[in-house]
Amino acid sequence: MAAIDLYIDPVCPFGWVTAQWLLAATRAAEVPVELKQMSLAALNEGQDVDAHHQPMIDSSRRLGRLFAAVSEKHGAEGFTRLYRAVGTSVHVHRNQLTDKVIAEILAELGMDPTLLDILDDAGVDGAVASAHAASQQALGGRGGSPIIAIDGHGFFGPVLTRIPDPDNGAALLHAVIAAARTPGFAVLQRPYSGPPATEQHEENN
Repeated sequence: MAAIDLYIDPVCPFGWVTAQWLLAATRAAEVPVELKQMSLAALNEGQDVDAHHQPMIDSSRRLGRLFAAVSEKHGAEGFTRLYRAVGTSVHVHRNQLTDKVIAEILAELGMDPTLLDILDDAGVDGAVASAHAASQQALGGRGGSPIIAIDGHGFFGPVLTRIPDPDNGAALLHAVIAAARTPGFAVLQRPYSGPPATEQHEENN
């Protein structure tokens, strides 16, 4: 049975679509999967970021601190619960992740409301950097969100522009596992554009 890790930044819409596909497909196939943190803010540290993408990087930095703290306190299960709640709010319902919205999410999940203070606590940045470094180590190089690692073989992607239906999702899972287990397989890519369609989330859960 394959062991699958998916490294994602909560602000990344492509990561969200990939996560929804993977969670549904692995649940149907009874394949274990663990969602893990990577950071677009850490990835772009010291780089010039254009004005269009800067708000995403700023959000990645603040939310990354929260996710690192929740992972430390609640483990992988807590990370996944928070990821689902935040992702549904921002990627499906198109909400702005204000502190008020994040406080409401924490309350709904029964998590400590003082976790909200972590958003602006630079002291947590070391934990975010460590989580991000693990994602890059899994990939074996520099890459963004999402990164999938299957039986220790890491790849950037798969990048999806919409959530597949169950049959196509299952076929894609088998194909990705087969690719990861094929010695020498490196890259399969075609042009794509974003943002992806995320509204199918509610149909897959």
